[in-house]
Amino acid sequence: MAGPSQVSANKCFGGYNRRYKHASSTLACDVNFTVYFPPVADETAASPTKAPVLYYLSGLSCTDENVVQKSGVQRACAQHGIAFVAPDTSPRGLNIEGEAESWDFGVGAGFYVNATVDKWKNWRMYDYITKELPALLAASFPSLDTATASIMGHSMGGHGALTIALKNPGTYKSLSAFSPICNPCNVPWGVKAFTGYFGADNKELWKAHDATELVKTYNGPALPALVDTGTGDSFLEVQLKPEAFQAAAESAGFPVTMRLQEGYDHSYFFMASFIDEHVAFHAKHLKA
Repeated sequence: MAGPSQVSANKCFGGYNRRYKHASSTLACDVNFTVYFPPVADETAASPTKAPVLYYLSGLSCTDENVVQKSGVQRACAQHGIAFVAPDTSPRGLNIEGEAESWDFGVGAGFYVNATVDKWKNWRMYDYITKELPALLAASFPSLDTATASIMGHSMGGHGALTIALKNPGTYKSLSAFSPICNPCNVPWGVKAFTGYFGADNKELWKAHDATELVKTYNGPALPALVDTGTGDSFLEVQLKPEAFQAAAESAGFPVTMRLQEGYDHSYFFMASFIDEHVAFHAKHLKA
């Protein structure tokens, strides 16, 4: 496995945002990702110490840079000594016909699944997030404690965080999401993505990547979970369906803190308002 090359570095709250590029064997293209190293774990520290890892999965049309530039997450990560890892949202530069025709499918819209439709065979963000990226981080950055990890995300990335955590019991110490697509089998964004990546008739595979379906049969270790959605989110009723996930979780006896935040929308203004609480939530479990 070839190591990543650093693209940029910016000091922030005593640590560093470091953006990297590497050749991904999973996605068959060059891929960018960003790591925020808190002060205790950055290579500039006198004696870098290991930091637990918090993965963040971004939403539709985003790259690894949106959350790093807009959320202010670095402040809390520096305070708690947590490394923050932000990958991209899809393969790029493969020039597949139709890959950039819409903002909610193809480039920037990998939905954190492994596509089974041959045309989209390189859209394997599930394997990238769960296998290739953690292995690359472990091999390349001694100060990252990749064995102690949590996961979070926003919108499409909230869907990714929920499903990946539920499908990999014991891998993550905690889980959180902002405005997640909770029931993709039954909303327009999810139907479009799953039809394109899995085929219209492969409904069992659809369910295997739907958090509302997965939580019904979760039987792994305790997984502390926090979900925030804004009541002013224009996508709340049609695309997100947090009430479906909450009902399924309650029926299954899966404890999750579901919060509706009055007046907040789908944007990074919402996330920035509560990101410190989410990092503190993960720190509690990562440092337990």
